[in-house]
Formats: sequence, C-alpha cells, structure tokens
Amino acid sequence: MSLTGTPFLYTTIALSVVALILPLVLWSRMGGPRPLRAAARVLMLLFAQGTAVTLVFVLVNNQNNLYDDWADLLGTGDHVQQAADLGRDGTGGISVERLPRVRQTFRPVGGPGTRAAGTVRVTQLQGRVSGVNAEVYVWLPPQYDDPAYRHHRFPVVELLPGYPGSAKAWFGALRAPEQLLPLMRDGRVAPFILVAPRTNLLAGVDTGCANIPGQVNADSWLSIDVPKMVKDNFRTEPAPRGWAVAGYSAGAHCAVKLAVAHPDRYRAAVSMSGYNDPIAERDSLAAQSPALRAANNPYALLRKAATPPPVALYLSGQPGDGYQAGMALRSAAKAPTTVSVVFLPRSAGGHTLALWRPQIPAVFRWLTLQMGQSHAKGRDTSVAGAATPPSPSSAGSTHEALASGTASRAGAARTP
Repeated sequence: MSLTGTPFLYTTIALSVVALILPLVLWSRMGGPRPLRAAARVLMLLFAQGTAVTLVFVLVNNQNNLYDDWADLLGTGDHVQQAADLGRDGTGGISVERLPRVRQTFRPVGGPGTRAAGTVRVTQLQGRVSGVNAEVYVWLPPQYDDPAYRHHRFPVVELLPGYPGSAKAWFGALRAPEQLLPLMRDGRVAPFILVAPRTNLLAGVDTGCANIPGQVNADSWLSIDVPKMVKDNFRTEPAPRGWAVAGYSAGAHCAVKLAVAHPDRYRAAVSMSGYNDPIAERDSLAAQSPALRAANNPYALLRKAATPPPVALYLSGQPGDGYQAGMALRSAAKAPTTVSVVFLPRSAGGHTLALWRPQIPAVFRWLTLQMGQSHAKGRDTSVAGAATPPSPSSAGSTHEALASGTASRAGAARTP
C-alpha cells in the first residue's frame, strides 16, 4: 500500500476510529483475571495512541510531501547504481552532446495538486553519466500543445525540494502550476517547462547536490543527465540561456551552487531560505570535509572565481534563515554576476511551505525578466524589499505580501 496513497490514508482513519471506539465499548465489559484485563486495557490504549500518531504523520506527510514512499521513510531507498570519479566538470570526459538521444516514456501522476492545473507526468530515468536511477516529474505550460506554438522552444526551470522532501512538493503542497497557470495564460509569466527531479538519492543523508566519488554523483544527475533527458524529449530552449534552477531550504542551497558552478548550464537560480555552507544541513554529504564544503559553497566559489559567472541569483530569507546568506553572496558578487536579495520579516512565517508558497508568482516574474522572456520595461518590482532595512515593521501588510517580499514600503513604514 502506497505511503502517500488515498487507500493508506483511509485505512489509517478507519483504524483510528476503531481504536477510539474499542475502549468505550469494551472497557467495563472485559472478563477474566485482573492482570489479563489490565493488559488488554493497556493494549487498547497503546493501539489508540499508535493510530493517532500514525494518522497525524500521514496527514502532515501528505500536506508537506516529505517522504514519497516507504523506502524514503524507513531509510532503505538507494537510487545510486554507481558513483565513478567524473572529474571537476562532472562529465568523466564524456562528450554529452555525442551521447545517444534519451527517449523516455511518461505517465500521469496522481495525488493532491497534480491534476489541478494540467497533468504532471513522471518518468524513471537512468542517468548515463551520473549512475543515478530515479524519477523525474515534468509539467508543461498551457502553450506547449497550442498549434500556434508548435515550433516554439520553451524555457525550463528545474525545481528542487528541501531535505527530507519530495520533488512532488512543488506540484502538491506548493501548488506551483496552479499559481502559474493563469499568469502564463495572460502573459505575465513566461511559459516555463517545470522539471522536478528526485534529490533524495541515498538513505538517511542529504547529497548536498555534490559529486562524491564512491558515494553519489548528484551534481551530474541534476545538471547533466536530467537536462539532457528533458532536451531530448521536449522542445526546450538551449542552455544556458533558457535554463534556470530554483529550490527551497536544502534545495535552495543546491540551486545557487549549481548555477554558480555551472554557468554554462544555467542562466539563473532562485533560493528561498537557503544557506551557503553545506554544514548548515547536518546530514549533508557535502559537509564531510573542509575540501568538500569549499567546493560546494557558492560563496566560496564566487570569491575564488577567476571570471565571475554570468548568472542572476534571487535569494529570499528571514534573519538567520537565508537573508544573511544572500547578503554574503551579494557582497562577493562581481559583474556580470547579479544578486537580488529579498528580506522577509519574521512575521511572514517560519521555515515552512507556507512561507515559500506565496513567493512563487514573484519568483517566476523575476525569472521571466532575467531570462529575457519578457519585453516588460521599467523597474523589476518582483524583488521589492531587496533593500529593506534589517528590521522593518510589517503592519498593514498581508501574509502573502510579506512572504512574497512584495509588501509595500508604505505598509512596511507604518508602526503598529
């Protein structure tokens, strides 16, 4: 029975109801010796507590998309078939352009949010370079099947979840397609193809989106194998011009690191509540040694880059949760690297999906402009709040405006 399926949810609800009714019906009717009655009553109480905890976990997991399946939950999943030493560029000397085309079969995905704004489809991809074998989710914009766009190539955004986290969170809990569909239809946001690959590749650890010989080649999976598959199966713009990567929490760290490390593969990156030093995630493989930490720290990469990478970075965060990391990157950046930092007050919420969900429209408006997908003129208001002082008042602003960084300066200036 699937961990995230409706049958398991309904079974858990039914067992919780039974566990509640049993003591009410049998508590005073039980016969036999006193020790036996006491043991039976204790078992009923334990059963009731166990089913209640299980039901709460299932509801939280379905709402936040933390674990995809039982293997993820129990720590038995392993999606790495091999992890050869692929060198500094992550290709292992392979000419990716000369590899045979990757033809994949996709199937529709069920579950909350996956059908609300067009079909989310999934495929099982065996990475020829990385040695990773895992699922990749794809959502196509409304224009993709429009005859008027039959010769059009579309920009792509790779979407990365936090740790632990499921790639489906972008389509379920964050409701990205549902929010973006009307914006794409009326031209306020470019028609991006959304691609969400699995990032939880090894049991019980965060890969840090790093290449670590003998353990995992997560960087090559995300920046080589997944993009090649998408390019081979869909009408996409070429890299780096038409490619971006976005993430939240641990996925935010990965997004910025991938873009800074591979400006030949990505034009822009979005970080929501991210960090720079991999050691911020205690389970990160990229924090195993000082050398790995430095090689996977976007701040360190910017500081030592012989030539500043031509990438645009968007970072949003709260005090102590992403904001300082963004400001550090902005201080280290030199043209043509650009860094936009959005300050989010603590009143916007904590390190949760409720904070990141309302940021999605602003993030994609920014991506539309930065990737040359819009002819809009004037000031980019999608990063309003980037110059906000460290402790602004948020009186008069809605939660959505606070979390998206689009609260008005007039509202922020008012005092309670």
